[in-house]
Amino acid sequence: MKILIIQTAFIGDVVLATPLVEKLKQFHPDATIDFLVRKGNEKLLANNRHLRQVLVFDKKQGKYRNAFSLIRQFRGERYDLVVNVQRFFTTGLITVLSGARRTVGFDKNPLSFWFSKAIKHSYDGSSAEHHEVKRNLKLIADITDDRMIRPRIYPSAVDFEKVSTDQSYVTMAPASVWFTKQFPEHKWVELISKIPAHLKIFLLGGPGDAELCQRIAAQTTHPGIDILAGKLSFLESAALMKGAVMNYVNDSGPMHFASAVNAPVTAFYCSTIPGFGFGPLSDQSFIAEIDFKLDCRPCGIHGYKACPKGHFKCSEIEVDKVVVF
Repeated sequence: MKILIIQTAFIGDVVLATPLVEKLKQFHPDATIDFLVRKGNEKLLANNRHLRQVLVFDKKQGKYRNAFSLIRQFRGERYDLVVNVQRFFTTGLITVLSGARRTVGFDKNPLSFWFSKAIKHSYDGSSAEHHEVKRNLKLIADITDDRMIRPRIYPSAVDFEKVSTDQSYVTMAPASVWFTKQFPEHKWVELISKIPAHLKIFLLGGPGDAELCQRIAAQTTHPGIDILAGKLSFLESAALMKGAVMNYVNDSGPMHFASAVNAPVTAFYCSTIPGFGFGPLSDQSFIAEIDFKLDCRPCGIHGYKACPKGHFKCSEIEVDKVVVF
């Protein structure tokens, strides 16, 4: 069986699609599996021995030209099954025109009526048990089973060696694409003030997050802060998180990195809620959120560039409750 998985959204979404690879390989060990991601996310799937190849969709430069180039490539592959985890038009078009013998995706995709099978996708919001991983696994339940499994990414020995340290440490990933999903800067400073001096603190993120990390570090007196934002690859960051005493994250990609290597994690939820189904899946997981009712929370599943109400009260999480040392 030759299978293509499509998930061209952000890094966290790719991580949450990796259980499809694990489950398909478990039930169909002889299957050939390819994975399509957006340009920039391909290294996240490096070292995954279950994948034949990781394919790249450049969505920023000549989006539709590149889409039709991929369609021609996929028609030549003659896939038995295309599993589309994305819910937007372009990937629906790629799926429909792929020439695959069978196609499956979510009913929210505008071209889902052309899929061989469309699976209902909904954000219940009432329970963290309705996890996105469970929703994704429904796409292949008819050829596997309905058992929940954790995401997996595979840092290499070289990745672990690069971040090796003899000192106990915590990591913090303070940035988010969305302002209302980001624990505020002054709160990260407050959190750092509570971390014992013998624990080193690594501040993580992408190149664009370095300035935020520098501002946070400049406002603290902790003796052991190292800013690694923009200096580590995805898998190196995950390897570092694996060895941490605790990883502090927003409701964002680094939280899913922690899940994928079963690293201890504390996740801050400001405008969003775990009930949307994107919560941490590590054995040692903690949720940090306000302990009072706000009629405006949650204000949206993805967050906003600014608080719609202007007060951002959902970020007023008590730091003392998340320090576990």
